[in-house]
Amino acid sequence: MTVSPTGSTEEAIDPEATASGAMPSAPPLLSRLGPGLITGASDDDPSGIATYSQAGAQLGYGLCWTMLYTLPLMAAVQMISARIGRTTGHGIVGVLREHYPNRLLQAVVLLLLAANILNLGADLGAMADALDLIMPGPRWLYVVVFAGICVTMQVFLRYAQYVSILKWLTLSLLAYPAVVILANVSWWDLAKALALPRIDFSDDGLTTLVALFGTTISPYLFFWQAAEEAEDLQAFPRRRDLLHAPEQGSSALQRIEFDTVIGMTFSNLVALAIMVTTAAVLHPSGITDIQTSAQAAAALRPLAGPFSAMVFALGIVGTGLLAVPVLAGSAAYAIGEARRWPVGFDRRPLEARAFYGMVALATLTGMIISLGAVDPIKALYWSAVVNGVIAVPVMAVMMLAAARSDIMGAFAVRGWLLRLGWIATACMLLAVIAMLATTLFS
Repeated sequence: MTVSPTGSTEEAIDPEATASGAMPSAPPLLSRLGPGLITGASDDDPSGIATYSQAGAQLGYGLCWTMLYTLPLMAAVQMISARIGRTTGHGIVGVLREHYPNRLLQAVVLLLLAANILNLGADLGAMADALDLIMPGPRWLYVVVFAGICVTMQVFLRYAQYVSILKWLTLSLLAYPAVVILANVSWWDLAKALALPRIDFSDDGLTTLVALFGTTISPYLFFWQAAEEAEDLQAFPRRRDLLHAPEQGSSALQRIEFDTVIGMTFSNLVALAIMVTTAAVLHPSGITDIQTSAQAAAALRPLAGPFSAMVFALGIVGTGLLAVPVLAGSAAYAIGEARRWPVGFDRRPLEARAFYGMVALATLTGMIISLGAVDPIKALYWSAVVNGVIAVPVMAVMMLAAARSDIMGAFAVRGWLLRLGWIATACMLLAVIAMLATTLFS
């Protein structure tokens, strides 16, 4: 018996059983969604909201097309990372540890840790600033409270309860499609921008394009989804890794594909809504310099009304409560697997003291950054730089590992999925080159 996703003590409903025909009726939609939905929603964190807001405010509808064209690439990369976790029973770092040189493993883990902590600090600060717009108060107190809530959820809630809360927090992102309804959108201009992709080759335009790619395809998402697939093997007792239970492959891959496509589509539609809102409201008014998500919410207030600004700000708080635990959790998974610690939120705190300690330490360090040890704008910038740089080698190693039959057995990735993964890797490489070029020669 396990704890169900609603928190009651009963045998958990395994969404994979529906596809295999083991259960006569399908579980509710939300229970069929898991790592893919949470991963996709956490991609729209407060730092990402700032990037999407800047793109819309600066270039209008010009870069809205990126949310459509990156969707299949993003979905493919996340699907591959999920397959690695479900097939091997290990996260990405666990696979790297077993099959690749230790120097590569340590470099990847350190870069991921640095990027996640900087991103985490920027997100905590953005959440505090957003709440201050709704309910003015001491910023430092809001940062501490949000950090405490995130650590408490991860350490003291049972795994199924924790996952259930993360799922419900994804609904906070519906705030952004709601704001679009209130904005004066030029649907004809938006349709043209979506149908006819255009690249602005100015320094600002190219830098913004690079930032959008780096925000949409982020390394911490790969690590989180693979680790959660591996952890779900403990949450659902009937599941075994596919290397030892290949008969579960068909239902598992169907469930991963459904979950990931829904999660990434939701993520990109929300990002598109943010870009459309700021393009419709801020860009025509000449407000083109948005450095934080809270600035975007504040700028909306006199132009779109206090209700729109409040909804936008509440969305920042909600998605931050979703993203901060994912950032801290993916860092803890990476460090834990690299050092062979017992890892996973399904374990009791005393069983995995080092893992939970790493979750708390990452969040605490991010909190210190947010309270002023590092300029939050610089933290946001450098987290994007590190994310962009680390994404390329991580994605390349993922593609190579996913195609190896000695790692993935009969479930080695082939065909269109692998090709899309390599295309995404090439796009990220070009993005990094462009980012470095604009930094060196601007």
